Amino acid sequence: MVLKPEKEAEARAVFEKWDLDFAIVGETIAEDRFLIEHNGEVKADLPLSKLSSTAPEYDRPWVPTPPAAPLGDVPEVNPVDGLKALISSPNYAGKQWVYEQYDTMVMADTARTPGLGAGIVRVHGSGKALAFTSDVTPRYVKANPTEGGKQAVAEAYRNLTAVGAKPLATTDNLNFGNPEKPEIMGQFVGAIKGIGEACAALDMPIVSGNVSLYNETDGSAILPTPTIGAVGLIADIDEAITGQVREGHVALVLGATEGHLGQSALLAEVFNREEGDAPAVDLAKERAHGEFIRANAALITACTDLSDGGLALAAFELAEAAGVGVTLDSGDTPFLFGEDQGRYLIACNFDQAEALMAAAGQAGLHMETVGRFGGDEVSFGGTSAPLADLATIYRTSFAEAVA
Repeated sequence: MVLKPEKEAEARAVFEKWDLDFAIVGETIAEDRFLIEHNGEVKADLPLSKLSSTAPEYDRPWVPTPPAAPLGDVPEVNPVDGLKALISSPNYAGKQWVYEQYDTMVMADTARTPGLGAGIVRVHGSGKALAFTSDVTPRYVKANPTEGGKQAVAEAYRNLTAVGAKPLATTDNLNFGNPEKPEIMGQFVGAIKGIGEACAALDMPIVSGNVSLYNETDGSAILPTPTIGAVGLIADIDEAITGQVREGHVALVLGATEGHLGQSALLAEVFNREEGDAPAVDLAKERAHGEFIRANAALITACTDLSDGGLALAAFELAEAAGVGVTLDSGDTPFLFGEDQGRYLIACNFDQAEALMAAAGQAGLHMETVGRFGGDEVSFGGTSAPLADLATIYRTSFAEAVA
């Protein structure tokens, strides 16, 4: 790690507390040099730029990923049946079986318990907190590596923003098949391109990472999985967006819904189909929407981004976490399950909703009312089911799948 000199004593005390070695091994200098000294004698003197920004790039043979098959007609589905298909899948069911097996409240610093979006941990000795998330959608990356790479970063950005955190930095975990195959190397090249574009546009530099290649069984590769871990800062923990929906709250969506079903969770889980392009990621809108959420956090009680499963799954997850029902006005399949990017679902009271709508209008951003929270049922376009029954499916399906 790199520290300011005045922080040395504080850092040393932390290391010694945990019985870890601590040593000063070097210092930064103004010159563009990388120097290694021993007993006062220079043993190596290299131009720093040649080791970093202008270092040779490895270029293995690769071919671009061809466009995905065009999306055919997607039949309308019973919206509750569509939701059940998602929440009974181990991909989207609750993961309580995992995180309830360990201590999630270490030293009582956890400010937001697991299960919905980014986690939040307090920073000792301050009113600050850090938010953490990890995101990727492999089926997007397989269909369109560049857009899939962008989306992984953008979703991490949204998850941090949804709890009121300012995104700071990322780490990448690049998991792919055999790079000696040009088509696999093409996935790798495309994903890195998308990740780089998104990190630059959203001011989220990559500060660390690792690569895992040759992930294949009998010649069949895993889905390309460039996972993005990200951290954000909440300057005042009391201003974090950590509330739960309550009876009578209005449901708002920031960002336009076009109903993109290509490579969607609904298409995979209900129809067992892999068609269409990954949803496009507009990085300028991602940034504008994120800045709007953070600037208006005081008006927002609960918030989550819209990604896998679209509005239907996001609304259910907010409702289930609070034990409060939800009614969405539309039963239209693309509207409920489309996975258009750059969107947030917001819950707040009526007065706050009016203020948010006015602020969005002034900012030139699309925001609409899509329903309300309350009661004990989940209702989409007039089709409903008891929240308690759906919650049981959501909370038990993962454990049943891995038993």
